[in-house]
Amino acid sequence: MQVGEVRKLTTLLEVSQALSNAIDLKPGLHRVLESLERHHGVLRSAVTLLQEDGGDIAIEAALGVDAAGARARFRVGEGITGKVVATGKSIVVPQVSKEPAFLHRLASRRDREISFVSVPIILDRRTVGALSVDLPWKRDLDFERTVKFLRVVASMIGQALKVHRLVAAERQRLVDENQSLRRELKERYEYANIVGGSGPMRQVFEQIAQVAQGGTTVLVRGESGTGKELIAHAIHYNSPRAQRPFVRVSCAALPETLIESELFGHEKGAFTGAHARKKGRFELAEGGTLFLDEIGELTLSTQVKLLRVLQEREFERLGGTETLKTNVRLLAATNRDVEKAIAAASFREDLYYRLNVFTIFVPPLRDRKPDVMQLADHFLARYAREHGKRIKRISTPAIDMLVSYHWPGNVRELENAIERAVVVCDGTVLHAHHLPPALQTAEASGTNPNGSLEESITAYEKSLIQDALKTTRGNRAKAARLLQTTERILGYKVQKYGIDCGRFRA
Repeated sequence: MQVGEVRKLTTLLEVSQALSNAIDLKPGLHRVLESLERHHGVLRSAVTLLQEDGGDIAIEAALGVDAAGARARFRVGEGITGKVVATGKSIVVPQVSKEPAFLHRLASRRDREISFVSVPIILDRRTVGALSVDLPWKRDLDFERTVKFLRVVASMIGQALKVHRLVAAERQRLVDENQSLRRELKERYEYANIVGGSGPMRQVFEQIAQVAQGGTTVLVRGESGTGKELIAHAIHYNSPRAQRPFVRVSCAALPETLIESELFGHEKGAFTGAHARKKGRFELAEGGTLFLDEIGELTLSTQVKLLRVLQEREFERLGGTETLKTNVRLLAATNRDVEKAIAAASFREDLYYRLNVFTIFVPPLRDRKPDVMQLADHFLARYAREHGKRIKRISTPAIDMLVSYHWPGNVRELENAIERAVVVCDGTVLHAHHLPPALQTAEASGTNPNGSLEESITAYEKSLIQDALKTTRGNRAKAARLLQTTERILGYKVQKYGIDCGRFRA
């Protein structure tokens, strides 16, 4: 194999390595030009790229070019390089001194006789730039072979440019998506958007507003299903840490043997199965908020370590000796009677006082009955949209059942009840028989009959007529057709039960 061919193969190998190993394109291009200089005697070289807005041509990387030349910009079609980009064809100038159209922008070429070669950089069949080199002038220089070789190098640059632009576009897409999701989360957990307007909930909103902007540790207390995690989210996404991570740990869901590893991380070999170092939730939440749900389920040994983190703001990974500092805001929640747990020696009193800096009590749903219908309408709209149903409202008997029920499972039980009702409902109105069986029993819903059969039938008939009039906005003729009866009979019933049709027309 000839020496020239060996040099070309060596150059192509170096070019491939330079472009594939470069995280940023510009340093990789610079190494490509250095390889051309080292193996082929290139005096000066430059990679010029068409700007993505389709405007000027600018130098992306250059070698042997002064600072002023490196800042030069061309219009498409201007000069030799501009013509290469405009036409997509290679141009050779055997002797620059004899070419009057040559632009001396990159450097002075009066020091010696040189030849100039410029080849296009192609991306997806479109010319996006040019690779240009200055070579020592020789009478016997084979420009055809030189152009073919440089076109191979330019093709490799084009492929690298494509990859880098795809990576940059994907990176920007992920950044935009991340920002969009953060905005969505912030809007979703804006405390003003938490459903409920009763007195107890207004007090909760005031407490969230008071504590969100600081870094105070917050203990959220309340029965299971009251929305304690929703309160924690609202505090985080309305705080200065909103752009940082929100990490949730369910202390009740993790085994005792894993809880310490999950919170504080572990070193390789700390225990059987620890094949590599793992970051704990405190490290993952750095700069943001760590929410410990059901903190009353923590073991006493873990409580000791957690107390140290709260006091000293430092910890060690399981099996490690390095002390790590932490900058995390701690939010905790529990449905347990902490005072009884302290008396039973299952919860440390000193940890309780560290957590109990600012306590928010979330009221059970039975103590905020005015919110039941507001929540029901909210869940109805959400699940009707998710399941593709066109349910417009809840019937009066169903409303009575929802309001009368004592909701031992709180908001979570109400949400599940409405979702189940939406799934089984096949019309535009959610009726009582669509609700779960537990709500339909007289004992559970507080609707035990206290009158005769005739009175019960009368009440039911009146309710059906009112529902029909609601649907038709007080139009008797339409309501009669809906109930499959005549307008005369409906009018008689309306008069008999003293129903005011006018109030349904609003």
